[in-house]
Amino acid sequence: MSHYHPLSEAEAIEIARTIKEVFPTSEELVSKEIGDGNLNLVFHITQPATGASLIVKQALPYAKVVGESWPLSLDRARIESEALVKEGELAPGLTPRVYKADNELALTIMEDLSDHVIMRKGLIEGGTYPRFAEHISEFLARTLFFTSDLGMNQQDKKRLVERFINPDLCKITEDLIFEDPYFDAPTNSIESSIRDAAEAIWKDEELKLEVALLREKFLTSAQALLHGDLHTGSIFITPESTKVIDPEFAYFGPMGFDIGAVFANLLLNYASQEHWSLDEASRSDRRAYLLNTIRDTWTLFESKFRKLWNEQGNDRIFRASGYQDSFLARLLQDTVGFAGAKTVRRVYGLAHVADIDTIPDAASRERAQRLALKIGTGLIKSHRQAASIEDIIRIATDAAAK
Repeated sequence: MSHYHPLSEAEAIEIARTIKEVFPTSEELVSKEIGDGNLNLVFHITQPATGASLIVKQALPYAKVVGESWPLSLDRARIESEALVKEGELAPGLTPRVYKADNELALTIMEDLSDHVIMRKGLIEGGTYPRFAEHISEFLARTLFFTSDLGMNQQDKKRLVERFINPDLCKITEDLIFEDPYFDAPTNSIESSIRDAAEAIWKDEELKLEVALLREKFLTSAQALLHGDLHTGSIFITPESTKVIDPEFAYFGPMGFDIGAVFANLLLNYASQEHWSLDEASRSDRRAYLLNTIRDTWTLFESKFRKLWNEQGNDRIFRASGYQDSFLARLLQDTVGFAGAKTVRRVYGLAHVADIDTIPDAASRERAQRLALKIGTGLIKSHRQAASIEDIIRIATDAAAK
């Protein structure tokens, strides 16, 4: 079975049975294909007699959302499994356990997280997650610091960069986040009710300049090993647990891209409260919760990142007075800009978010879309002047008030 081909459910069961630490006995196994993403098959394998379970995830050689006309390298499965292992080493308990990887079949066998909920779904349903900021700030601080030139042997880092050259999936990001939304591209998916807003963005040269600067940074700044697609659909969560999944977009890039992705998806949910909150009082409370989560995440991240740097930084010249402050100030600005770019693209780019797209009422959905675009473009245009996390809070609050 070593030659690559998309697995059947029977084949997925056969492979899962080899993981003896999960399935030590020979009782029946049951498979269900549960993949709802664009790039993979995902099999949920269970053993009804014991309750044991795991996930078999296999990369497809094309994007399901487009079809075989959009081929993709299967090497991304290796990248994903190696990234999960690395992230698990650096941030224990915050990723699913990897039991086995098969690069020939482009698959990863990992811990089942069915007792968690996808964070995007949980937020849409009104869930609150009191430990999320603590957990995601820990994940970000440790994975970014210890794969950067600040916290890793710099020659070892150069060798690790080679393991995570990821041109196909980086190309998706480069096109769908930093190019297509700013032109009348065929990949865009624009509701007629907001086409005027999209056309205004296409004509906004001031905005395009800022996007060009962000694109340049994404293309050229290999600061640290990124997850690369850290949205709320890539996080399994409970009130007490956070697990980051799906790092198949992993590559060495600018740290602010991962942090900004988290913030963008919280802001998209913020915009979607035009529908999901039933009245002004609940909408105000819900939006305050989301903004406080952004604030707490950055504050905790910065504190943890500085502590790691002060205690485990390995470069003497990086201890120069003022350098750490300068680095964090620039990182905040990157974070603000990337958060804006990630927000804009999810409104009318190729792949939207359920937070907004599943709003059934057209008028409420349009209000949410326009609010998200207002927040996103505001963040992009102001990112080089950002001096505090409160700048994100202010832009979102002001946009919602008008």
